[in-house]
Amino acid sequence: MATFRGTFDYTLDAKNRLTVPAKWRPSLSDGIVLSKGTEKCVAVWTPERFDAYTETAVSQLHELDPRRDQFERYFQANSHDVDLDSAGRIMIPPRMLEHAGLTKDVVITGVRTRLEIWDRATWNAYNESLDIVELTAPFAVNVPPFTGGPAA
Repeated sequence: MATFRGTFDYTLDAKNRLTVPAKWRPSLSDGIVLSKGTEKCVAVWTPERFDAYTETAVSQLHELDPRRDQFERYFQANSHDVDLDSAGRIMIPPRMLEHAGLTKDVVITGVRTRLEIWDRATWNAYNESLDIVELTAPFAVNVPPFTGGPAA
């Protein structure tokens, strides 16, 4: 399975089609699942990875837990199976465009197991707000201080 990484600027055409970067097309040639992202974006998955992701989420919940159905509805009702066309494009459904607030100018980001499609301005603001110190702070609990390093 390919690892998706990088950020690329693209534009949607008049029919809301997006050209998938050529380097990722072979990994997506057996089908694509577009889903409503957990952020303001559209997630692009291989069917296998989408199924594994959703199964991980719902398997943690008892079958009678109402949140299990809510997860299932969120992921399954807000996803679409699509294929690359002969030009390596995918069409973004209207509900996905609306959820992500996509305009003509978009960004495709690689997020290890999936791609995400963001409105370019929204992505730029979101990416600028990411703070690596804040993101890693929860992992620093009970870690002894680093005492190595270059001698002074």
